[in-house]
Amino acid sequence: MKRSFSFGSLSPPRSPMLLVVAGTALIAATYGLIRLAYGLYLPEMRAALGFGDLEAGVVAAGASVMYCVGAVAAFLTGARTPRALTIAAGATAGVGAVGMSLAGSFPLFAAAAVLSSAGAGLASPALVEILDRTVTGPGRSRAQTIVNAGTGPGLVAAGILALTLLPDWRAAWAVSAVVALVAAVSVAMLARGPGDLPTARRIAPPRGWIGAHRRVSVAAAAMGAGSAAMWNYGRTLLVSAGVEEATTVLAWVALGIGGSAAILTARWMTALHPRTAWALATSAAAIGTVALVAAPTGTLAALASCAVFGWGYTAATGALIGWTGVIDPTRAATGTALLFVVLILGQALGAAAVGALMDAVGPVAAFLAAAAGLAGAAAAALVAKAR
Repeated sequence: MKRSFSFGSLSPPRSPMLLVVAGTALIAATYGLIRLAYGLYLPEMRAALGFGDLEAGVVAAGASVMYCVGAVAAFLTGARTPRALTIAAGATAGVGAVGMSLAGSFPLFAAAAVLSSAGAGLASPALVEILDRTVTGPGRSRAQTIVNAGTGPGLVAAGILALTLLPDWRAAWAVSAVVALVAAVSVAMLARGPGDLPTARRIAPPRGWIGAHRRVSVAAAAMGAGSAAMWNYGRTLLVSAGVEEATTVLAWVALGIGGSAAILTARWMTALHPRTAWALATSAAAIGTVALVAAPTGTLAALASCAVFGWGYTAATGALIGWTGVIDPTRAATGTALLFVVLILGQALGAAAVGALMDAVGPVAAFLAAAAGLAGAAAAALVAKAR
């Protein structure tokens, strides 16, 4: 699906390289620096604001629901106003991050954290639309792959901020807000204006289209639920095991490095059938989750576990795009929006469930349950392939 990236396929004067860089930065900010960094700063925020695992899980679940609200809103309006949506993405992510930075109580913090996730939901469909209009020919899929993997560099940047600023998590959120706003404005300035849309994107999907996505939707929901433990409580697990603060932050950087590696393996992964790529990636995420529980105090083992999980998660999201493309190539953007919403709804349920399990039975059992969800996601692809 993803092929070589041809910079000559764009209409002048805009540079595809600049747009891809700006789009990658927007994904890095809205996902890596803001939405997913909640788990990175969670130990310090809990200590400062006085809330527990259950409350943390409820906030994470609410943020996931807000992501879905943003994604659905963007999908419904993105064909008409993609540049406006990128500004809205930067604004909601930025305002939410500023709110977290300034919050003096848990209710205000929770409201800001939930709002901030709307930015990621708005950004993805808007960028798919902008890249579809701006990049033509074989370079389009490569551009989508690079931008989709922007989460990894964002996680690395969040880890660097944490190493530099923690325990001052408030300053880290403020810096992230600025990056999100600048990236959003940059994308809006570089994007092409409205053009002719393919006929298939003007009409509703045919009857049976949702049913054709039934198995991949189940797989996406299971992966979302299983990944919630690492994203929301991975650093908390390490802190509770007595791991040094610098190592826990480096583990987050390792997540980002693993996610960034998905760019390097994209050509190889897209040569596989998407179901095979999905099974491989989600299995890697499950292995990373179990490995972190097995040896949380071993520095190298913890870093390797996080890197494997980061690669698996990011590569799996790319496989979702390829899987829906096989089902209906003319509506790949529609299918991507559907599957990403299902994925994040799974994360919402998983975040709440893992938070409750950590309170009830402890982090080890909670993480093993999450790994079982990831294994189930891999199995769903194998069942679909067998049929």
